[in-house]
Amino acid sequence: MSETQGTRRRAIFLLLLTAVLWSTSGLFIKILHLHPLSIFSARGIVASVVFFIWLRRLPLRITPFLAAGALGYIGAQFLFILSTRLTTAANAIFLQYTAPIYVVIFGFWLLRERPQRLDWIAMAVIFAGMLLFFGEGLTLEGLYGNLAAVLSGVALAIMIVSTRAQKASHPAQIFLIGSCLGGLIGLPSVFQETWSLADAAIIAYLGIFQTGLASALYSIAIRHVPALESNLILTLEPVLNPLWVFLAIGESPSLLALIGGAVVLGAIAVRAVAGARRIDL
Repeated sequence: MSETQGTRRRAIFLLLLTAVLWSTSGLFIKILHLHPLSIFSARGIVASVVFFIWLRRLPLRITPFLAAGALGYIGAQFLFILSTRLTTAANAIFLQYTAPIYVVIFGFWLLRERPQRLDWIAMAVIFAGMLLFFGEGLTLEGLYGNLAAVLSGVALAIMIVSTRAQKASHPAQIFLIGSCLGGLIGLPSVFQETWSLADAAIIAYLGIFQTGLASALYSIAIRHVPALESNLILTLEPVLNPLWVFLAIGESPSLLALIGGAVVLGAIAVRAVAGARRIDL
């Protein structure tokens, strides 16, 4: 289906804006002096309001994949926040971006989508890149942060596969349910915090713009941009995420982590290009 050049340009702009909004999470999570569970829950409460206004209704039927997707969303959100607090922002986002390789595994297991030979090659390269994150100057706290980031990528993959299985439903239903449940899970922690005006403002930004608005923009833009192009545009997020943190608070990843991040993103980009061209080695 042909589309006007103006529509396509707007869609690309929306994807770029989505990547920029998503990339700001690492910096604000670092700045907040709140428990990770409180950040997760409070952001979820705000985001759930945005998703409800957007969808204007609650899902009437909870399917197994809808439930799995919501749990994956909860796990991905909380574990990313936790990993960002325990390790560098670069490690957290780069390791979460290993999710596409887990999508291959879960897609084969749950959806019977047979992986190609190139998928196995990409998986080996990505795991090799991941090993670099567990090397130079690693503390016990950093180890836990890296493990949380890896598990965040696994949870994100569960969410992605679940949205694929829910082809007839709006993907934002998963975001809505996950945000509501996440808000309830951490509610006691939220009430135990001593909140400042700055804390409340940051949480409002994370819930309304970084999560809610960004997800809405993504759902609009993805209808007008091919999957390959959208994936490559969104890799702007793991590039900008540690950059904002470095510029604001001076946190810099190790050389091995930077090399590992380049390996991970490179493998994902090559696999996306090959997939779009239907290459099977």
